[in-house]
Amino acid sequence: MPPASRPPVPLSKAEARRIWLRAQRLDVAAPFGDGPDATRAAVEHLGYVQIDTINVIERCHHHILWSRIPGYRRADLHRAQSVDKSVFEYWTHALSYVPTRDIRFFLPEMKRHREAPSRWFERVSPADLKKVLTLIRKEGPLSIRDIEDDVLVEKDHAWASRKPSKRALQMAFYTGALTVSERTGMLKTYELTDRHFGWERRPRPASERQVAAYMLDRALRAQGLVSLDSVCHLSAGRKPAIRELIAARVRSRRLVPVAVEDAGKVGHWAEPETLATIPEATAPVVHVLSPFDPLIIQRRRLALFFDYEHRFEAYVPKEKRVLGYFALPVLVGDRIVAAIDLKTDRAEGRLLTQQWSWVGEGEPSRHTQPIEDALHRFEAFQLQG
Repeated sequence: MPPASRPPVPLSKAEARRIWLRAQRLDVAAPFGDGPDATRAAVEHLGYVQIDTINVIERCHHHILWSRIPGYRRADLHRAQSVDKSVFEYWTHALSYVPTRDIRFFLPEMKRHREAPSRWFERVSPADLKKVLTLIRKEGPLSIRDIEDDVLVEKDHAWASRKPSKRALQMAFYTGALTVSERTGMLKTYELTDRHFGWERRPRPASERQVAAYMLDRALRAQGLVSLDSVCHLSAGRKPAIRELIAARVRSRRLVPVAVEDAGKVGHWAEPETLATIPEATAPVVHVLSPFDPLIIQRRRLALFFDYEHRFEAYVPKEKRVLGYFALPVLVGDRIVAAIDLKTDRAEGRLLTQQWSWVGEGEPSRHTQPIEDALHRFEAFQLQG
């Protein structure tokens, strides 16, 4: 029988969950150790850590890292970005921290933005772009707050700025002329990309075929078990190339087709060594996860593997919310058993529970105490200096 037509290996949902949790490094307490180098290692393994502005609790990029690095401190990410320069910011499926070692796979996208800017940047004038690049070249890194001579304009989008220089900075960021050299909260400081990284010559951009291989390898590393949708999350245009690459790897026996329980016609694949070492069930680790955690953001995959449909309700009218404004899924072992809507009262030094919802196999008698212990640890992280 030809390799491409081999029957898929059947996997139960429990086996699929354990593979995914092992790949996400959520099945043990401290998979990357502690200290600043753990931050670099975590971002390199996951491939990206999403950034978001919501701040009712600690912002998601810090939260995602803390979930895998119990001793994590905000200063560790600052050091990785601004001192060691082992991570940088760019767009994946969303704005994210990405390993600097992978930057060559993002250079083609930067080139596309230079050659065909999106409609978002149509109002950026050459004069505004030249102004911000000249300022940074002469005066060093700066933030939008350092530019005081803008003539304000009317917004053309709810998320737009009235400052022309802000959109010019953003355009220069997406084209790769500038990079974010430092972030304080959500305030970004921009620097010339080549100067920030100390490049005399830029890395060679990856080819489209290399970018496809990078995306597949990144997903295999961080997901263990992949589908076409999970590799191409919010990047549907990549599907033909990824589909072709998966087929080639199946033919060469580098990938094995897998039939996940209840997945229907949705195909999955894994590397042979992954299927040879399916993790056994272990003592449950408790994680209070960000709704932007890599385990949570792909909602259909989450529902298939965990029988849990997470609702992100920050933008849902209050009267229509079920889980709460910013509900955090709680993982105990290999099951999501609760969703807790939390808010940090920084003035009082407390973590406030707005709503606690039991989901799935959650049992108050069995799960309340370990979750409360995890919440105490989470509160300490929220309020650390």
